[in-house]
Amino acid sequence: MPYMSDDQTRVQEFFTARAADWDSRFPDDGPAYAAAVAELGLRRGDRVLDAGCGTGRALPPLRAAVGPSGVVLGADLTPAMLREAVRAGRNRDGALLLADVAALPLRSHSLDAVFGAGLISHLPSPAENLRELARVVRPGGVLALFHPIGRAALAVRHGRSLTPDDLRAEPNLRPLLAGSGWRLTSYVDEDSRFLALSVRED
Repeated sequence: MPYMSDDQTRVQEFFTARAADWDSRFPDDGPAYAAAVAELGLRRGDRVLDAGCGTGRALPPLRAAVGPSGVVLGADLTPAMLREAVRAGRNRDGALLLADVAALPLRSHSLDAVFGAGLISHLPSPAENLRELARVVRPGGVLALFHPIGRAALAVRHGRSLTPDDLRAEPNLRPLLAGSGWRLTSYVDEDSRFLALSVRED
């Protein structure tokens, strides 16, 4: 990328410093990822993007869901995270792209679904960035915003309190999605997971 904004630079610096031990810090998240992918309702042959894929933990269950005839892409802004995905062998489950979700190198309406784990809190312009995700998904396609622990548990992990302006809170997330081309269809926020499913509007 020839030019990066301050937001992009901060995201890269944050994840570059944590890439090498990312998977070992969260070794038990696999089943939660698989369960969230199952709720996308993917079919054999579908085309799906893991947006902000990090070390690619969602790629194996995504590949299993769409089968060998499907297309699985993992896009991330941080080269170090993609290198860890390759080191873990997850590039065998999906093609890895060094790309910003704010400007994806994909055709409009070319995907059936987008999976975003821990994504929304790192989006510099959430409404605009969610519109970009809507652009690359066909009408009726699905977006999953996921985290392997819920909002309250995540706040405790980071030593902070939940605030009313948390983007993942349903009263904030629903209108944000609606203004970005998505309709929220399912919302779960428990200690063990956060999962918001949305459908791409026509």
